Amino acid sequence: MSRVFDLSSVSFVKRVVIGQRDTQNSYDEEEANKNTEFLNRCLNDFPKGRIIACEKNFKLLNIGEHQMVQQWLVYHVGFTKKPLWMNEQ
Repeated sequence: MSRVFDLSSVSFVKRVVIGQRDTQNSYDEEEANKNTEFLNRCLNDFPKGRIIACEKNFKLLNIGEHQMVQQWLVYHVGFTKKPLWMNEQ
């Protein structure tokens, strides 16, 4: 039987951004993999975090006559306490 996750037990929240949010810096596949691995570590290592919220953001860019949409996600991962391994990064 799994335990119920209670939001009142969350004492630390980490924001994890996946996607390009800055037009000045390039966002390549290596950066995407690094961010995804960090999110997976937050959800699988001790203490395990839980996704408590997700922001979906976008920005419209006009480049000459063309219009582009830039998107990124921000996951809010809640922990009962701050993981010790997060101090290493």
